[in-house]
Amino acid sequence: MEPMLDSQGRQRIVITGMGAMTPLGHSVRESWHSALEGRSGIGPITQFDASALPCRIAGEVKNFEAREFMNIKEARRMARGSQLAIAAAVMALEDAHISLPLAQPERAGVVVGTGMGGFERADENLQVYREKGLSRTSPFALISSLPNMPSHHVSFLAGTQGPINTVVAACATGTQAIGEAADMIRRGRADLMLAGGVEGLVHQAAMAGFAAMRALSTNFNGEPERACRPFDRDRDGFILSEGAAVVVLERLEDALARGAHIYAEYLGYASSSDAYHVAAPDPSGAGAIRAMRWALENAGIPPHAIEYINAHGSSTPVNDLIETQAIKNVFGDQAYSIPVSSTKSVSGHLMGGAGAIEAVFCAMALHEGILPPTWNYDNPDPECDLDYVPNAPRQTNPYYAMSNSFGLGGQNACIVLGKYTANGQDNLNLS
Repeated sequence: MEPMLDSQGRQRIVITGMGAMTPLGHSVRESWHSALEGRSGIGPITQFDASALPCRIAGEVKNFEAREFMNIKEARRMARGSQLAIAAAVMALEDAHISLPLAQPERAGVVVGTGMGGFERADENLQVYREKGLSRTSPFALISSLPNMPSHHVSFLAGTQGPINTVVAACATGTQAIGEAADMIRRGRADLMLAGGVEGLVHQAAMAGFAAMRALSTNFNGEPERACRPFDRDRDGFILSEGAAVVVLERLEDALARGAHIYAEYLGYASSSDAYHVAAPDPSGAGAIRAMRWALENAGIPPHAIEYINAHGSSTPVNDLIETQAIKNVFGDQAYSIPVSSTKSVSGHLMGGAGAIEAVFCAMALHEGILPPTWNYDNPDPECDLDYVPNAPRQTNPYYAMSNSFGLGGQNACIVLGKYTANGQDNLNLS
């Protein structure tokens, strides 16, 4: 079949399958409806004793059974993040109705990212070594802690033999992974890619580290569902969460040829660096501004075409303000009329998985014509004065959506998705 190209002469790419394992639910559908209905995935930490920490709540994936998605013997050799990624990938492949083995495995690839990898396995193994010696040390512990293991396990699951990569970009990981995977298709190196992000680390070392940075919410331990409140005047830090999301990206002509269901069209992506500070964002928002502008340029659409933004919206006092200012810089007066929401208000911050699940939510918003709200937006901050879709979903019909991810180390990434139409952007007013 002849390649189907966009208005810039580039390969058109669509999302045909999605899978998710998050604090909001054990599927995309469950997670999506929780985001729409305000069913928070944030609660008291159960994976370890958090009583000594100033933040004792997190977004955990409850009742996850790895054996439902993989051989239990193999699961025991994996870090939790890899298990979650496998679950999301299995669901994405099933959702896309892709049969295994693949007909052309060398034309399929994987880009799955993680912000922190599986260092809980290395930590566990260190304790075993100290207490019981080398003879009881697992040969799989070091390997399972490597950040490229989720990509490896997803590739092994699907039997892909084409390009593979692992993105490690802190909070921007999932977004960047999807963008890099799509670029593989546009460059002609693959026809189909599995892409996404994962974090499986509600771990005492991670919680202690973020607590020492004073980055976590501490005022709502008794009301965990109210703790993450992006853009609200009383926001006091983010909530660490775990989870994974994976999408199937493929060439449009292939999707149509096999009668695939299309959720959304991938249009463009960009990343940028603040080059400012290891943890704090650039107060000017210059890096975020560049990422948004470049993503729009890469997508081939003007700023006024964007009708929904899934914000990074981490619920920290500084980040939410800078993102608000950056959006105003990019979109000008139009910024006040663009719905902007943060689904972290119920999911918490999945770190490496955040951008992936938020891209899924953007695709669902385009596909179903409804915007997920920013929950817990109770007391407006006069400096955060955009339309944050407060506390209730909104029926609408957006054609273009942007998802923002701005991470530690000043790594920024944005993607642009569009509602799928047969003629693509050609039948829409973009002038």
